[in-house]
Amino acid sequence: MTPTAIITGGTGGLGAAVTRRFLQDGWRVVVPWVAERELERVERQERLELVQADLFDAAAAERVADAAGAGLRAVVNLVGGFAAGERIDRTPVSALEDQLRLNLVPAWLVTSAALPAMLAAREGAVVCVSSRAALQPFAGGAAYAIAKRAVLGLVDALDAEYRGDGIRANAILPSVIDTPANRAAMPDADHATWVAPEQIAATIAFLCSPHGAATSGAHVPVYGRA
Repeated sequence: MTPTAIITGGTGGLGAAVTRRFLQDGWRVVVPWVAERELERVERQERLELVQADLFDAAAAERVADAAGAGLRAVVNLVGGFAAGERIDRTPVSALEDQLRLNLVPAWLVTSAALPAMLAAREGAVVCVSSRAALQPFAGGAAYAIAKRAVLGLVDALDAEYRGDGIRANAILPSVIDTPANRAAMPDADHATWVAPEQIAATIAFLCSPHGAATSGAHVPVYGRA
């Protein structure tokens, strides 16, 4: 049976690279999407299944897991986002709530929906995207840093609860990813020091492969030279 991976955010600047890498490695890949414009970023292939789904909805997350089927062996949670603001005393709690929802809820719902198939197989891998800011917060980014720290808490909880069932969970912590959106937002930065999406994709692919079978509960820095 060809192993299947769910890649949330698989049409994004990082996600498209991760999707390509998994397809190149022989996986069947299920990618949820919301807006039609996202589909322009992925090349249609026989082993790629695109599922329209709002990942903030539990029923939609279940549909994505159902599309993956019994061969589901990996979940890569890339959905998330960044918002900068003021220091904490000038930041409304709604900003924190928004960042927690964006960075944590889809990962929770999709992983939860995917676990039964991996438990039945007694093997699987979950990879979530945190950030270097979770370990090294910066002024004006408290809500984002806290949300990304919560992602690490999810990974650690998954490791504690499911390692004995053959399911491993790990997090990657990027610095600045070299995507078109980030270049547009920071045109004067030294882009040569940023980490390429393909480099992150290779790390994620390793963590989900048999070569990464001994690794669970890790927080893996993927900083490039930034």
